Amino acid sequence: MKILVTGGAGFIGCNFVHYMLEKHPEDEIVNLDLLTYAGNLESLADVADAKNYHFVKGDIADMEFIDSLFSKEHFDVVVNFAAETHVDRSITDPGVFVRTNVMGTQALLDASRKYGVVRYHQVSTDEVYGDLPLERKDLFFTEETPLHTSSPYSASKAGSDLLVLSYFRTFGLPVTISRCSNNYGAYQFPEKMIPLMFTRAFNDETLPVYGTGENVRDWLHVKDHCAAIDLILRKGREGEVYNIGGHNEKTNLEVIHLILKELNKPESLIRFVEDRKGHDLRYAIDPAKIERELGWKPEYTFETGIRQTIAWYMEHRDWWQHILSGDYQNYFKKMYKI
Repeated sequence: MKILVTGGAGFIGCNFVHYMLEKHPEDEIVNLDLLTYAGNLESLADVADAKNYHFVKGDIADMEFIDSLFSKEHFDVVVNFAAETHVDRSITDPGVFVRTNVMGTQALLDASRKYGVVRYHQVSTDEVYGDLPLERKDLFFTEETPLHTSSPYSASKAGSDLLVLSYFRTFGLPVTISRCSNNYGAYQFPEKMIPLMFTRAFNDETLPVYGTGENVRDWLHVKDHCAAIDLILRKGREGEVYNIGGHNEKTNLEVIHLILKELNKPESLIRFVEDRKGHDLRYAIDPAKIERELGWKPEYTFETGIRQTIAWYMEHRDWWQHILSGDYQNYFKKMYKI
């Protein structure tokens, strides 16, 4: 298959590119990324010269560009990771999220329909469901949970999900959607909680924690997420939504304490700060559908995965230090001489 991976220089996207090149060397991967602040080609330096991979810089919301790319490449499959994803940024600049997450999705859907893509997959988030009360441990997000967004980010993702499903019903476009819980693992941009807390603790800087730190997230190792998407592409039913969760609910404080313990750093680094506006209390996914229909199961426990992740960041200091210094943004010019 010839697969377009949009947002492939981002955290989950680059892990998916690595996963697919290793698992399916017979497939061809085209990575389309605009290389905004979170796109980092250094994450793909080890596969840059692979014969079945190439990178294209471009904007998914540029309809003329997207049409030209699809006309030239004749993709079989589209996997759309490209999105603005950081909740805090969506609160300060919602318009960017609507443009990329909604209008960009529309451009990809129109091109997929026009050029006969056999599967369009939308990578979404459990945040479209809103949140769950902390005291109701018996409640979980299922694929039937009503959408109830809390931030401009999650609202833009919910809007793109509905658009995807409308193209299935109205035009018969073969689509699938996956909604995942919080991912962690290698190559995650340091504004996200786990790498943020790691890099700051490593440098003996204070760790800013929203509110009381009791908000709960269900953590999913990024490699488990990639395996699930691969299964959905090959075995998932058209027009269906699949929830992907890690069975790893932790409070933010529990995660931070674990990071501090692994680094042998004091808890006195923790600083509680004013809570985020509209901060969701608890996310928890029921992945029974993908487990039952496709046979997917997460391989990583959180305890194993977080230790491997911390070890990766310890061994790849240049990668995250380049991000903190801004040097990573020069990699594209060095690589492509433009």
